[in-house]
Amino acid sequence: MLITHEIFMQRCLDLAIKGMGKVAPNPMVGAVLVYGNRIIGEGYHEKYGQAHAEVNCINSVAESDRHLISASTLYVSLEPCTHFGKTPPCTNLILANKIRKVVIGSMDPFKEVNGKGIAILREKGVEVICPVLETKTNWMNRRFFLFHQCKRPYIILKWAASANGWMGRKDAEIAISNSFSQKLVHRWRMEESAILVGTHTASTDNPRLSNRFFPGPSPIRMVIDRKLILPKHNFLLCDGKPTIVFNEQRALQEDVVQYVQLAEKNNWIPDILNYAYQHQLQSILVEGGAYLLQSFLDADCWDEIRVIKSTDPVELTNELGVKAPSLNGAVPDAIESIGEDAVLYFKRKEL
Repeated sequence: MLITHEIFMQRCLDLAIKGMGKVAPNPMVGAVLVYGNRIIGEGYHEKYGQAHAEVNCINSVAESDRHLISASTLYVSLEPCTHFGKTPPCTNLILANKIRKVVIGSMDPFKEVNGKGIAILREKGVEVICPVLETKTNWMNRRFFLFHQCKRPYIILKWAASANGWMGRKDAEIAISNSFSQKLVHRWRMEESAILVGTHTASTDNPRLSNRFFPGPSPIRMVIDRKLILPKHNFLLCDGKPTIVFNEQRALQEDVVQYVQLAEKNNWIPDILNYAYQHQLQSILVEGGAYLLQSFLDADCWDEIRVIKSTDPVELTNELGVKAPSLNGAVPDAIESIGEDAVLYFKRKEL
């Protein structure tokens, strides 16, 4: 039975996702090499600066099958690169191995590639089929695509809310979500380039903003501290891990803490997005507090919203409590159950 292109492309995506959190600012890419209906090689981009998916795929072919490479079809989830970066062009590798048919998930929006890989292969007589499972491949690399197409990072707003709409206290940290949801949040942190909080959250909760409850790298920590009022014993300033402090007072590198001075004005969102773009930070998870989250909502600056909704109410007053941001009755695109909590997912309709 002939297996369709979609089956092998799905395998590419299953491989590509293994690079989540490890390959940015590169995209996640998977590749399989198929002779007849048999996969003889497969690989994915495992870590930024290391071999691309096509290289790992071809290198994985057993010695007994290497004579089949030129007669095989290469499936790759994203257009092969054409330029010298951290590694040589993958189009050269394909041509050197005399592979005559390549099936591609979607085109690469990066200006150094963006159709050039497909054009080079076709000019050399390679049969190229593209796109296959394009919607899925683009969604997997939505951070990478938006970063290069819109020249800004992908923005995810996240908060937890009680059954009666509270997200915290003004004077102390309180737990809203359950332990399973907290582990999920740490997985989300691993998936993003940076994480951002405001002064009140950093001061009241004294968060570490790491993903210590889930394996993988932690995001670059960002905090808004306009007047530099955070105490030096705050975890974000004293635990020896990199932190970017956006402020009005000074520009300074102090050990691993970088102070980035921004102009005195009310809305810093464009400046923060521009800083992230200039420093190749493709995504930002905005974790709070309520004022910061509402600022992004008011600016209509978000790509996804993730709300962890507890089934338990919290007894607070307006004097002590912090209300969760309002979504004005928006209907979630998906709902996931995590123990007793519900996770509500919202995404921009154009994504």
